[in-house]
Amino acid sequence: MMRFIVIFFLFVSGWVAAQKPVPELWGTRVHDDAQVIKHETIEALEAQLKAYEDSTSNQIAILTVSSLDGETIEEYSLRVAEKWKLGQQDKDNGVLLLIAVDDHKMRIEVGHGLEGVLTDALCNRIIRNEMAPAFRRADFDGGITAAITAITKGIGGEYTANDTNELGELSTTARILIGLGIYAFLGIFAFFGLFIKGGWGWFIYLFLTPFFSIFPAFVFPGHLWYVPGLSYLIGFPIIKWLVNQTSWGKKLAKKFEEGGGSGSGGSWSSDSSWGSGSSSSWSSGGSSFSGGGGSFGGGGSSGSW
Repeated sequence: MMRFIVIFFLFVSGWVAAQKPVPELWGTRVHDDAQVIKHETIEALEAQLKAYEDSTSNQIAILTVSSLDGETIEEYSLRVAEKWKLGQQDKDNGVLLLIAVDDHKMRIEVGHGLEGVLTDALCNRIIRNEMAPAFRRADFDGGITAAITAITKGIGGEYTANDTNELGELSTTARILIGLGIYAFLGIFAFFGLFIKGGWGWFIYLFLTPFFSIFPAFVFPGHLWYVPGLSYLIGFPIIKWLVNQTSWGKKLAKKFEEGGGSGSGGSWSSDSSWGSGSSSSWSSGGSSFSGGGGSFGGGGSSGSW
Protein backbone atom coordinates (compact mmCIF):
# COMPACT_ATOMS: atom_id res chain seq x y z
CA MET A 1 0.00 0.00 0.00
CA MET A 2 2.83 2.39 0.85
CA ARG A 3 4.51 1.65 -2.47
CA PHE A 4 1.26 2.35 -4.29
CA ILE A 5 0.82 5.65 -2.45
CA VAL A 6 4.41 6.71 -3.24
CA ILE A 7 4.05 5.78 -6.93
CA PHE A 8 0.71 7.60 -7.15
CA PHE A 9 2.17 10.66 -5.46
CA LEU A 10 5.14 10.71 -7.84
CA PHE A 11 2.82 10.31 -10.83
CA VAL A 12 0.56 13.18 -9.75
CA SER A 13 3.55 15.36 -8.86
CA GLY A 14 5.13 14.70 -12.26
CA TRP A 15 1.87 15.48 -14.07
CA VAL A 16 1.44 18.76 -12.22
CA ALA A 17 5.07 19.71 -12.81
CA ALA A 18 4.68 19.00 -16.52
CA GLN A 19 1.82 21.48 -16.87
CA LYS A 20 2.69 24.88 -18.28
CA PRO A 21 2.86 27.35 -15.39
CA VAL A 22 0.29 30.14 -15.18
CA PRO A 23 1.82 33.60 -14.74
CA GLU A 24 0.83 35.80 -11.85
CA LEU A 25 -1.61 38.63 -12.53
CA TRP A 26 0.75 41.25 -11.07
CA GLY A 27 -1.92 43.97 -11.16
CA THR A 28 -2.02 44.33 -14.96
CA ARG A 29 -4.57 43.45 -17.62
CA VAL A 30 -2.16 42.93 -20.53
CA HIS A 31 0.50 40.23 -20.20
CA ASP A 32 2.71 40.05 -23.27
CA ASP A 33 4.92 37.11 -22.30
CA ALA A 34 5.59 36.38 -25.99
CA GLN A 35 6.76 40.00 -26.47
CA VAL A 36 4.86 40.63 -29.70
CA ILE A 37 2.92 43.76 -28.68
CA LYS A 38 4.42 47.23 -28.88
CA HIS A 39 4.88 49.21 -25.66
CA GLU A 40 2.48 51.97 -26.72
CA THR A 41 -0.18 49.43 -27.71
CA ILE A 42 0.04 47.77 -24.29
CA GLU A 43 -0.41 51.14 -22.63
CA ALA A 44 -3.42 51.97 -24.81
CA LEU A 45 -5.03 48.57 -24.15
CA GLU A 46 -4.50 48.93 -20.40
CA ALA A 47 -6.25 52.30 -20.44
CA GLN A 48 -9.08 51.01 -22.67
CA LEU A 49 -9.74 47.95 -20.51
CA LYS A 50 -9.60 49.93 -17.26
CA ALA A 51 -12.10 52.45 -18.58
CA TYR A 52 -14.34 49.63 -19.78
CA GLU A 53 -14.25 47.91 -16.37
CA ASP A 54 -14.99 51.17 -14.59
CA SER A 55 -18.11 51.71 -16.71
CA THR A 56 -19.44 48.14 -16.90
CA SER A 57 -17.66 46.13 -14.15
CA ASN A 58 -16.71 43.56 -16.85
CA GLN A 59 -13.09 42.45 -16.57
CA ILE A 60 -11.09 41.61 -19.71
CA ALA A 61 -7.47 40.47 -19.67
CA ILE A 62 -4.96 39.56 -22.38
CA LEU A 63 -2.20 36.99 -22.30
CA THR A 64 0.28 36.13 -25.06
CA VAL A 65 2.62 33.16 -24.70
CA SER A 66 5.27 31.80 -27.03
CA SER A 67 4.03 28.21 -26.81
CA LEU A 68 1.54 26.02 -24.97
CA ASP A 69 4.26 23.38 -24.46
CA GLY A 70 2.00 20.58 -25.65
CA GLU A 71 -1.06 21.54 -23.62
CA THR A 72 -4.33 22.27 -25.39
CA ILE A 73 -5.28 25.91 -25.55
CA GLU A 74 -8.68 25.15 -24.02
CA GLU A 75 -7.13 23.55 -20.93
CA TYR A 76 -4.50 26.22 -20.43
CA SER A 77 -6.91 29.10 -21.04
CA LEU A 78 -9.33 27.76 -18.44
CA ARG A 79 -6.52 27.34 -15.88
CA VAL A 80 -5.39 30.93 -16.45
CA ALA A 81 -8.92 32.32 -16.17
CA GLU A 82 -9.59 30.35 -12.99
CA LYS A 83 -6.34 31.45 -11.35
CA TRP A 84 -6.80 35.08 -12.28
CA LYS A 85 -10.50 34.97 -11.21
CA LEU A 86 -11.55 37.48 -13.85
CA GLY A 87 -14.98 39.08 -13.40
CA GLN A 88 -17.03 39.97 -10.35
CA GLN A 89 -17.89 37.11 -8.01
CA ASP A 90 -21.62 37.70 -8.19
CA LYS A 91 -21.64 38.32 -11.97
CA ASP A 92 -18.94 36.01 -13.42
CA ASN A 93 -18.39 38.67 -16.09
CA GLY A 94 -14.77 38.02 -17.01
CA VAL A 95 -13.11 37.44 -20.39
CA LEU A 96 -9.64 36.18 -21.23
CA LEU A 97 -8.01 36.65 -24.63
CA LEU A 98 -5.17 34.14 -25.02
CA ILE A 99 -2.72 33.97 -27.96
CA ALA A 100 -0.08 31.24 -28.36
CA VAL A 101 2.20 32.75 -30.99
CA ASP A 102 4.46 29.84 -31.99
CA ASP A 103 1.49 27.43 -31.99
CA HIS A 104 -0.59 29.82 -34.13
CA LYS A 105 -3.58 29.39 -31.82
CA MET A 106 -5.86 31.79 -30.00
CA ARG A 107 -8.89 31.58 -27.73
CA ILE A 108 -11.53 33.80 -26.17
CA GLU A 109 -12.48 32.39 -22.75
CA VAL A 110 -15.82 33.68 -21.48
CA GLY A 111 -17.14 33.74 -17.92
CA HIS A 112 -20.52 32.23 -17.03
CA GLY A 113 -22.22 35.59 -16.75
CA LEU A 114 -21.35 36.72 -20.29
CA GLU A 115 -21.97 33.47 -22.19
CA GLY A 116 -25.46 34.64 -23.14
CA VAL A 117 -24.22 37.73 -25.01
CA LEU A 118 -20.66 36.72 -25.93
CA THR A 119 -21.68 33.40 -27.45
CA ASP A 120 -19.37 30.73 -28.83
CA ALA A 121 -20.49 31.60 -32.36
CA LEU A 122 -19.81 35.30 -31.83
CA CYS A 123 -16.36 34.58 -30.39
CA ASN A 124 -15.60 32.37 -33.37
CA ARG A 125 -16.62 35.17 -35.72
CA ILE A 126 -14.37 37.65 -33.91
CA ILE A 127 -11.46 35.23 -34.19
CA ARG A 128 -12.04 34.69 -37.93
CA ASN A 129 -12.81 38.28 -38.91
CA GLU A 130 -10.65 40.36 -36.59
CA MET A 131 -7.72 38.28 -35.36
CA ALA A 132 -6.78 35.65 -37.93
CA PRO A 133 -6.32 37.99 -40.92
CA ALA A 134 -4.12 40.38 -38.91
CA PHE A 135 -2.10 37.58 -37.31
CA ARG A 136 -1.34 36.10 -40.75
CA ARG A 137 0.33 39.45 -41.51
CA ALA A 138 2.17 39.28 -38.16
CA ASP A 139 0.17 42.36 -37.07
CA PHE A 140 -0.46 41.34 -33.47
CA ASP A 141 -1.06 44.91 -32.31
CA GLY A 142 -3.82 45.42 -34.87
CA GLY A 143 -5.38 41.98 -34.37
CA ILE A 144 -5.50 42.17 -30.58
CA THR A 145 -6.79 45.75 -30.56
CA ALA A 146 -9.51 44.86 -33.08
CA ALA A 147 -10.46 41.77 -31.04
CA ILE A 148 -10.81 43.74 -27.80
CA THR A 149 -12.98 46.35 -29.53
CA ALA A 150 -15.11 43.57 -31.05
CA ILE A 151 -15.46 41.80 -27.68
CA THR A 152 -16.66 44.95 -25.92
CA LYS A 153 -19.08 45.68 -28.76
CA GLY A 154 -20.25 42.06 -28.74
CA ILE A 155 -21.07 42.23 -25.05
CA GLY A 156 -23.06 45.39 -25.73
CA GLY A 157 -24.87 43.83 -28.68
CA GLU A 158 -23.18 46.18 -31.14
CA TYR A 159 -20.87 43.82 -33.04
CA THR A 160 -22.36 43.34 -36.50
CA ALA A 161 -19.46 41.98 -38.58
CA ASN A 162 -20.65 39.39 -41.07
CA ASP A 163 -18.92 36.65 -43.02
CA THR A 164 -19.21 38.14 -46.50
CA ASN A 165 -15.46 37.78 -46.88
CA GLU A 166 -15.39 34.28 -45.44
CA LEU A 167 -13.96 32.77 -48.64
CA GLY A 168 -11.03 35.16 -48.42
CA GLU A 169 -10.46 34.19 -44.78
CA LEU A 170 -10.19 30.47 -45.40
CA SER A 171 -7.00 28.84 -44.33
CA THR A 172 -4.21 28.55 -46.87
CA THR A 173 -4.73 24.79 -47.10
CA ALA A 174 -8.46 25.16 -47.80
CA ARG A 175 -7.85 27.77 -50.49
CA ILE A 176 -5.26 25.57 -52.16
CA LEU A 177 -7.61 22.56 -52.15
CA ILE A 178 -10.47 24.60 -53.59
CA GLY A 179 -8.21 26.05 -56.24
CA LEU A 180 -6.79 22.67 -57.23
CA GLY A 181 -10.28 21.20 -57.54
CA ILE A 182 -11.52 24.01 -59.77
CA TYR A 183 -8.41 24.02 -61.95
CA ALA A 184 -8.48 20.23 -62.31
CA PHE A 185 -12.01 20.51 -63.67
CA LEU A 186 -11.07 23.34 -66.06
CA GLY A 187 -7.88 21.54 -66.99
CA ILE A 188 -9.84 18.61 -68.45
CA PHE A 189 -11.49 20.89 -70.98
CA ALA A 190 -8.24 22.74 -71.66
CA PHE A 191 -6.56 19.37 -72.32
CA PHE A 192 -9.16 18.46 -74.95
CA GLY A 193 -8.76 21.89 -76.51
CA LEU A 194 -5.07 21.23 -77.09
CA PHE A 195 -5.78 18.26 -79.39
CA ILE A 196 -8.94 19.35 -81.17
CA LYS A 197 -8.18 20.75 -84.60
CA GLY A 198 -9.92 23.64 -86.21
CA GLY A 199 -12.13 26.27 -84.65
CA TRP A 200 -13.47 24.18 -81.77
CA GLY A 201 -10.05 23.95 -80.12
CA TRP A 202 -9.70 27.73 -80.16
CA PHE A 203 -13.30 28.16 -79.08
CA ILE A 204 -12.50 26.14 -75.93
CA TYR A 205 -9.42 28.32 -75.40
CA LEU A 206 -11.46 31.54 -75.56
CA PHE A 207 -14.33 30.07 -73.53
CA LEU A 208 -12.04 29.10 -70.60
CA THR A 209 -10.04 32.36 -70.61
CA PRO A 210 -12.42 34.30 -68.27
CA PHE A 211 -12.43 31.42 -65.76
CA PHE A 212 -8.64 31.24 -65.60
CA SER A 213 -8.36 35.04 -65.51
CA ILE A 214 -11.08 36.09 -63.05
CA PHE A 215 -11.74 33.16 -60.69
CA PRO A 216 -8.30 33.30 -58.95
CA ALA A 217 -9.08 36.84 -57.72
CA PHE A 218 -11.87 35.40 -55.53
CA VAL A 219 -9.96 32.37 -54.27
CA PHE A 220 -6.59 34.05 -53.71
CA PRO A 221 -7.32 37.71 -52.86
CA GLY A 222 -4.25 39.83 -52.21
CA HIS A 223 -1.92 37.33 -53.87
CA LEU A 224 -0.59 37.00 -57.42
CA TRP A 225 -4.05 36.05 -58.63
CA TYR A 226 -3.31 37.10 -62.20
CA VAL A 227 -0.59 34.48 -62.70
CA PRO A 228 -2.93 31.55 -63.63
CA GLY A 229 -4.80 33.63 -66.21
CA LEU A 230 -1.63 35.08 -67.73
CA SER A 231 -0.01 31.65 -67.84
CA TYR A 232 -3.09 30.21 -69.57
CA LEU A 233 -3.32 33.03 -72.13
CA ILE A 234 0.33 32.64 -73.16
CA GLY A 235 0.88 28.96 -72.46
CA PHE A 236 -2.14 27.40 -74.22
CA PRO A 237 -1.26 28.60 -77.76
CA ILE A 238 2.40 27.67 -77.32
CA ILE A 239 1.64 24.19 -75.95
CA LYS A 240 -1.01 23.61 -78.62
CA TRP A 241 1.49 24.46 -81.35
CA LEU A 242 4.21 22.25 -79.79
CA VAL A 243 1.79 19.34 -79.34
CA ASN A 244 0.76 19.49 -82.98
CA GLN A 245 4.42 19.28 -84.03
CA THR A 246 5.05 15.97 -82.25
CA SER A 247 4.19 12.55 -83.61
CA TRP A 248 2.28 11.50 -80.50
CA GLY A 249 0.37 14.75 -80.53
CA LYS A 250 -0.68 14.22 -84.15
CA LYS A 251 -1.73 10.64 -83.40
CA LEU A 252 -3.83 11.71 -80.42
CA ALA A 253 -5.44 14.52 -82.41
CA LYS A 254 -6.25 12.03 -85.18
CA LYS A 255 -7.91 9.68 -82.65
CA PHE A 256 -10.06 12.54 -81.39
CA GLU A 257 -11.06 13.38 -84.95
CA GLU A 258 -11.77 9.76 -85.92
CA GLY A 259 -13.68 9.06 -82.74
CA GLY A 260 -16.00 12.02 -83.30
CA GLY A 261 -16.62 11.15 -86.95
CA SER A 262 -17.43 7.47 -86.49
CA GLY A 263 -19.90 7.88 -83.65
CA SER A 264 -18.60 4.67 -82.06
CA GLY A 265 -16.28 6.06 -79.43
CA GLY A 266 -15.35 9.56 -78.46
CA SER A 267 -17.45 12.61 -79.12
CA TRP A 268 -14.76 15.23 -79.64
CA SER A 269 -13.88 16.42 -83.15
CA SER A 270 -13.41 19.61 -85.08
CA ASP A 271 -16.99 19.49 -86.38
CA SER A 272 -18.79 17.85 -83.44
CA SER A 273 -21.35 19.75 -81.35
CA TRP A 274 -20.42 19.46 -77.71
CA GLY A 275 -22.59 21.67 -75.60
CA SER A 276 -24.13 20.14 -72.85
CA GLY A 277 7.27 44.91 -26.88
CA SER A 278 10.43 44.69 -24.56
CA SER A 279 8.70 43.75 -21.27
CA SER A 280 6.07 41.12 -20.60
CA SER A 281 3.47 43.47 -19.14
CA TRP A 282 2.73 47.13 -18.51
CA SER A 283 0.81 48.89 -15.82
CA SER A 284 -0.58 52.27 -16.82
CA GLY A 285 -0.93 55.18 -14.45
CA GLY A 286 0.04 53.15 -11.40
CA SER A 287 -3.34 51.39 -11.29
CA SER A 288 -3.52 47.90 -9.80
CA PHE A 289 -5.72 45.24 -11.33
CA SER A 290 -6.98 42.11 -9.63
CA GLY A 291 -9.60 39.50 -10.37
CA GLY A 292 -12.97 39.89 -8.70
CA GLY A 293 -13.62 36.20 -8.06
CA GLY A 294 -15.50 35.34 -11.24
CA SER A 295 -15.85 31.76 -12.46
CA PHE A 296 -15.56 30.07 -15.87
CA GLY A 297 -17.01 26.92 -17.37
CA GLY A 298 -15.32 26.59 -20.74
CA GLY A 299 -17.47 29.02 -22.71
CA GLY A 300 -15.89 30.79 -25.68
CA SER A 301 -14.14 29.72 -28.84
CA SER A 302 -10.71 28.77 -30.16
CA GLY A 303 -9.08 29.28 -33.54
CA SER A 304 -5.84 29.28 -35.47
CA TRP A 305 -4.12 31.21 -38.21
